[in-house]
Formats: sequence, C-alpha cells, structure tokens
Amino acid sequence: MDIETNTSSNTRLNNAVAITVVLLSVFMAISKVKDDNIVQAMQQAKADSIDTWSEYQSKKLKLHLSESALHQAKLLQATNGNVDNKALFAEEIVTQQNAIVKYEKESAQLQEKAKGFSKSYDEMNYHDDQFDMSDALLAIALAVAAVSALVSNWLLLGLAWVSGGFGVLFGLSGFLGWAFHPGWLAALLS
Repeated sequence: MDIETNTSSNTRLNNAVAITVVLLSVFMAISKVKDDNIVQAMQQAKADSIDTWSEYQSKKLKLHLSESALHQAKLLQATNGNVDNKALFAEEIVTQQNAIVKYEKESAQLQEKAKGFSKSYDEMNYHDDQFDMSDALLAIALAVAAVSALVSNWLLLGLAWVSGGFGVLFGLSGFLGWAFHPGWLAALLS
C-alpha cells in the first residue's frame, strides 16, 4: 500500500513538473522572439543615433567654417579700400550669413532627432531588461522543477512555480508595457 501511494504521489509530482516545464518553456520561447526583436530595434536606434550625431557634428563644423569665412570677409572688406571688391565682399558676407542660419537650424533639428533616437533606445532597453529578467527567472524555474522531479520534492516544485510566476510577470510586463521593472535587479544584471 505504501509503494502504491508513493508511486501515485510521484506520478502526480511528475505530471505537475511536466506541465510546468511545458508551459514555462512555451512562454519562454515566445518571449525570446519578442526580446530578440526588441534587441534588433535597439541596435537600429543606436546606429541611427550615432549616424545622426555624426551628421550633427558635420553641420556644426560647417557652421564654424562659415562663421570663420564671414569673419574673414568682413575683415578683408574693412581693410580693403578697393571699390570694385566691395560688391564681391558684400555678396560673400550675405552667402556666409545665410549658410550660418541654415547650419544653425539644421544642427538644432539634428540634435533633437539624435536625442529622440537615444530616448527610443532607452525605452526599448527598459522592456529588454524585463524580458532578460523573465528569461533568467524562467530558466531558474525550469532547473528547479527538474530537480524537484529527481528528488521527488513538492516544495521544490512550489519554488519553481514562484520563480516561474515572477518570470511570467516580467514577460507579460514586457509584452504589455507594464511598469514592473525593479531597478536594483536591472542594475545588478547589467
């Protein structure tokens, strides 16, 4: 009778472990796809940010060159008394003033665009952290569930369910945009 009761208890435990492993594995696989897509989008946002900051630096350099050219044209105009050249200097001054206005405007726009990419990256990183925490907790849950079957211990399976529950919570937070994100844990895992 004891052997039959023990076998029945082991069967229930093994069935519970099997169901736990299947459910957590499926959720983990689906979460991994979403996490990989977020990482790809983060990489693109970072590349766009770097490209935009490079373009911003280029515009700032062009702005500096135009300001220098304007300054030189004004100095030459002031020191050169030749009437024939005054029209040429005046034209160059207007050209450089227009270029300065253009580069200041473009620089400001590029700066805002680059900041937008950085903000987008940070927002995606928040959700990536959620999926990373989910992945870690689900992996722990699977390992503990497997050990619970080996040692026939319901308490360990309960611990696996707790870890898996938090893993699912983090995964759902990533999918649904919930603000469940312990900063201390993210900092610890970073």
